[in-house]
Amino acid sequence: MSIIDGIKSHSKTAKWIGVLLVIAGIICMFSPLATGAAVATLVGLMLSFAGISLLLLAFRAGSFGPGMMVFLVGALTLVTGIYVMTEPFGALVVLSVFLAMYFAVTGIVEVIYAFRAKPAQGWGWLLFGGLVSLLLGIVMWRQMGVSGAWAVGVLVGIRLLLSGFELLAIGGAAGRVANALDEAVGG
Repeated sequence: MSIIDGIKSHSKTAKWIGVLLVIAGIICMFSPLATGAAVATLVGLMLSFAGISLLLLAFRAGSFGPGMMVFLVGALTLVTGIYVMTEPFGALVVLSVFLAMYFAVTGIVEVIYAFRAKPAQGWGWLLFGGLVSLLLGIVMWRQMGVSGAWAVGVLVGIRLLLSGFELLAIGGAAGRVANALDEAVGG
């Protein structure tokens, strides 16, 4: 496989993943409570798994003595995970805080990256996505008491939608570059 064929293949993969992210984003936006509860439940499941893993480590290390802190952290992590799984809507308030920070930080990073990639095609989508992500973080932070359970689902949906559009733009630009290279080399 030539380099040009590799670029074409990866650009198609980026476009397909972009389409899937757009679809996922639309689904999340139209069912924000279910999305928020699913996110909270998944976080609870991961915390429970981490807590069990830490407890197993503590018992292997000897929970009374050097492993006591690992045991305590594991027990706290497991209890937190179980709480989040059983009370996903209550956990959404905490997740809202973390998502607000996540959106703000990823937005800043994407804006910086967009300006670094400025002459390349698709940099505008990166800038737009970064600015929207930053704005979502700020709005979510300012509306913390009001946003509640629906905010996580809607904002995750918007973020997935924008990520999908970014991949579609980048994949399309890479495909056009590969086609131009193919014509230049072949012609």
